[in-house]
Amino acid sequence: MTPPNFLRSCDGGRFQLVVVLAGHYGRPVSRAVKIRGDVVALALLVAAIAVGFGFGIRLYGSKHFPGAPDTFGEWPILGQWAPHIGIGTPLSIMVAIAVVAWGPSLASRLPWRKALLLGYVASVSWIVSLALIDGWQPGIAEQLTSPDEYLKEVPGITDIGVFLRTFSSRILDFQPDSWTTHVSGHPPGATLVFVWLDHLGLSGGGWAGMLCILVGALTAVAVPVAVAALGKPELAKATLPFIVLFPGAVWLGTSADAMFAGVTATGIALLAMRTKLSALAGGLLLGFGAFLSYGLVLIAVVALVVCAVTRSWRTLVLGVLAACAVVAVFAWAGFWWFDGYHLVVERYYQGIANDRPYWYWVWANLACLALVIGPAVAAGLPRARRFSLVVAAIVVILMADISGLSKSEVERIWLPFAVWLVPAAGFLPGTRRWWLVAQAGTALMVNHLLLTNW
Repeated sequence: MTPPNFLRSCDGGRFQLVVVLAGHYGRPVSRAVKIRGDVVALALLVAAIAVGFGFGIRLYGSKHFPGAPDTFGEWPILGQWAPHIGIGTPLSIMVAIAVVAWGPSLASRLPWRKALLLGYVASVSWIVSLALIDGWQPGIAEQLTSPDEYLKEVPGITDIGVFLRTFSSRILDFQPDSWTTHVSGHPPGATLVFVWLDHLGLSGGGWAGMLCILVGALTAVAVPVAVAALGKPELAKATLPFIVLFPGAVWLGTSADAMFAGVTATGIALLAMRTKLSALAGGLLLGFGAFLSYGLVLIAVVALVVCAVTRSWRTLVLGVLAACAVVAVFAWAGFWWFDGYHLVVERYYQGIANDRPYWYWVWANLACLALVIGPAVAAGLPRARRFSLVVAAIVVILMADISGLSKSEVERIWLPFAVWLVPAAGFLPGTRRWWLVAQAGTALMVNHLLLTNW
């Protein structure tokens, strides 16, 4: 006799597979196999490390990264094995203790706007203190000044019109005037931000790094605001401490992707607010987001879900019109997004992507993501499977993963998507303080063991 099998959810962020077996005397015997999201995430990470090292798949050292020591490579997150401490060590520990001790209670009892403001300040403090573990120069001021980064090209951009009209012609590699890796790998909007910053007199890596941090920390406001606007105010309050102690803060300080995450998260939150002005502003930000990174067009899935859940089709129309206006302005100025996209795909395979096997990174990327979101979010994902924002984020991440255009380095590339998984931690039952400790511990462990590349 073949017994039936079925899947049901249970407490603690687990799935429980109950298999009913026929006993010797016709009485069913129930055996339960509990699957925890955090355990699955840990298993993925261990497997990625074991396969990467065991089969010689991971890239490391000067052979693949010119001038890098053998301790630099894919762990699977990109960085250099270098256990260290710094001035940020006591600062980050103090921030973590404060958020764990008082974050949940303050988020639940303070007026909402004050809670959001406090959350933003705490998020900036957490990001900066983590970056200062490496020191001001390597942690913040020098992150965007390497030969592959945006600031390398800023001094040569004296005419924005010429820059936009000729941008696509310099995307491909192996030509005398090719853009640096990060400039060529993104639409011109990303570089323009740093050009505008330079024109304001705020030149150099310190200003650029702090801009990315301050904008990236807006995720600590935008994500709870969007959750509350979707009719989940209690979940929004539960989410706030977790988005503050987001382990991905390691890469929010400092990478341009932090800015991308802040811009698009704010755009989604504005759409969720459903006023005419906020819809237009949200559409403008999301439209500009597509000119910060090609992959950010996928955030449209999250935007569509927000509009569908709120049944605000006026918001959708206004947002689309505003986003199209951004596309039109760039096209009028001389840059057509689709031309840039096709060229950047070609450029992608001119570089290190050819040495990274798809069969490995299509799942090892998820191991990197596990470190970004932390064990609490991983544990909460099974319980959040009916919450539209989290489901939309999962869909977006899977689309990015399957595309093959995200092989390694997703710990920073997927930051704009990963922040929308954080509300899953709010579904965990009971007291969540130990889960907050686990989140902080993940970030502190990564930042103290590795000199991450961002």
